[in-house]
Amino acid sequence: MRQNDVGVVATYRDYTKRQAFCINDHIDILIEVLKRLDGASLGVAACVCRLWCALARNDSLWEHLCFRHVSSPPPPSVRPVVVALGGYKRLYMVCVRPVLSRLGGDSGVLRRRIWTRDEVQLSLSLFCVDYYERLGKLGGGGGDASASSLMFLCKPVNV
Repeated sequence: MRQNDVGVVATYRDYTKRQAFCINDHIDILIEVLKRLDGASLGVAACVCRLWCALARNDSLWEHLCFRHVSSPPPPSVRPVVVALGGYKRLYMVCVRPVLSRLGGDSGVLRRRIWTRDEVQLSLSLFCVDYYERLGKLGGGGGDASASSLMFLCKPVNV
């Protein structure tokens, strides 16, 4: 190696030492990045490492994901109800994700639109109905739960 090459290599090493950046050292930045992911990508991100898995379990990330399409944030009284029924990740998986996939249509590309307050209320209501139906089946709450189910509203209907 020539003398000039040694100087270039040393300069490059100094440059990379100064520019080294590990996203895992900056939790606040990592959380902001994870907030901008869709549900599937957030699930994949949880498989990267233990830190990312722990962050992906954070209910506030899933809350942000559930309400990112809503024009105004839900009232504070919604949070305790959702948490009592299984959390925002469950809300996303049971209600929001199926609605988003239906809105995407055949192309699979989601059209960007803001949900109305009625759509949010319907989604939360269906979430509650699903929870109580499961609770009834587990507890043997008598009767045929499928006959009185409102979950048929989640399925597409050909008119």
